[in-house]
Amino acid sequence: MSHETILIQVGLADKPRKSRWPARLDLLQSITGLFLALFMWGHMTLVASILWSKDAMWTIARFFEGYFIFGKGYPWLVSCIVGFIILVVVAHALMAVRKFPINYRQWRVIHAHAKMMKHEDSTLWVWQAYTGFLLFFLASAHLYQMIIWPQNIGPYVSSYRVWSEGVWPLYLVMLLAVELHACIGLYRLTVKWGWPNLSRETLRKVKWGLTAFFLVLGFLSLVAYMKIGYEHRTRVGERYTPTWVVEKERGAQQG
Repeated sequence: MSHETILIQVGLADKPRKSRWPARLDLLQSITGLFLALFMWGHMTLVASILWSKDAMWTIARFFEGYFIFGKGYPWLVSCIVGFIILVVVAHALMAVRKFPINYRQWRVIHAHAKMMKHEDSTLWVWQAYTGFLLFFLASAHLYQMIIWPQNIGPYVSSYRVWSEGVWPLYLVMLLAVELHACIGLYRLTVKWGWPNLSRETLRKVKWGLTAFFLVLGFLSLVAYMKIGYEHRTRVGERYTPTWVVEKERGAQQG
């Protein structure tokens, strides 16, 4: 049997082709990262509704439970949304972990190069890796709470969780990690895909501006929940109900 025949039979006669899977996985990582970053900005904006009023926060929480569509809230709808977010987080994490250093020696090499070159984009990647690693644990704990106890979202019950249950340190660290990770990720996406067509210096200024804005917004929201939780620390378990809902239910009972 000739050498050429053997190659044909074992499938090695074709011209070697580079696999397209790394590019596909990279695209999937970009899409899921973009989705999660935009979701986190939207989520932070909704959480910050407590700065507007308790009624605003209650209304948004009940909206996602379908209260204004079905006439009553179904917390399991929130669990479904959170379940979908978990799937996206897992997919993004699996794509991102391909590029993580796999041992201590690789971490040292990366740090040495970043320190030697003093290249801001390389330093940002290191911070993105650090914050991504933290979010493996912090985001998992938060999402677990949301999917198991979706009914415990509201001006008072959320504040009890932050203050009386002592979760505020976790939320503070998670706030720093998620906002840094999301803004760095979006910056690197714009550089990678070339849109918008701005200089890196301009994009970095926009990135730091967005980071500062959402960190301040998140910190003020966390302080607001801590304040409410502290004020109601002797009434843990009480749930907030807007006046118009109380009057509506009272009218329905009298009618």
